[in-house]
Amino acid sequence: MKILNRLLDNCRESDRQMGMRLGVSGGAVRARIRKMQEGGIIKEFFVKVEPPVLGYGVLYLVVSGENVSEILKQSSLVGEPYFVVPCVGGVTVCGISIKANMDQKIELAKRLMSQVRILSIFEAENPGFSSNLTKTDLEILRELIKDPRQRIEQIARDTGMSTKTIARCIEKLHENDGIQFTLVYDPVKIKDFIPHAVLVWIDGDLRETLERLDGMFSESYMQIPFIAKNQIVLFMYSDNIFKMDELTQKVRSVKNIRSADLFIPKEILFYTRWVERAIASFTKSSRLHLTYQTD
Repeated sequence: MKILNRLLDNCRESDRQMGMRLGVSGGAVRARIRKMQEGGIIKEFFVKVEPPVLGYGVLYLVVSGENVSEILKQSSLVGEPYFVVPCVGGVTVCGISIKANMDQKIELAKRLMSQVRILSIFEAENPGFSSNLTKTDLEILRELIKDPRQRIEQIARDTGMSTKTIARCIEKLHENDGIQFTLVYDPVKIKDFIPHAVLVWIDGDLRETLERLDGMFSESYMQIPFIAKNQIVLFMYSDNIFKMDELTQKVRSVKNIRSADLFIPKEILFYTRWVERAIASFTKSSRLHLTYQTD
């Protein structure tokens, strides 16, 4: 679980570096990663790009129903799917990347999602996500989407760029809070532990509340929390349902927290087509920099 935690936060960290931090050899880390891949726990390594980085908004939907193909079909009429997570209890959480006219798209979604009952729908504006990406940055990002763990030398051969340029670009991407080198895992295949997410709604100072949550729950984090305008999503794991419920109740008792909803994922699906289209569109433009700022 500790190796999985580190890979979720930065899948480009080398086996040797992880081993040094965890007190085991790099070979042992490599063997455990291979075992998780063979067992289906690790489905794929993945570059998670937050839509605001590329100038998109995000519409979050919580719907009653688990028909992923139907949800994708209807949500694609509003925007492009960003992620879909069917959860225990017949609820599905999904994110849709929206290029423009968010208010109109929210109303359109309410009308179109006729086959499912919308439990919650809201726009999440990610604070502080900005980018000043060049066409070179985006070309390298496009290569990394194919395989986030590939070596710099391989990217250099495929793109014809220098290793120095690629290393500098990857460092820049790492520093962007809206871009994460991570992985997609299968929660059902993780034995002895239950991955779960707690969606927290905040009344008060967001950063102060996050620091308080970090101090209380970081040992139970599966990966770094996701921060939105007035929400925090805590990705956690427990070894039994009673511990999971206890953690959720403790989260609800923290100062500045208005409410906290528990979600237990059965499947996690991410989509990159919208990223690929955004990159392709920008590389055809005459602009040298893709610059957005979301407050």
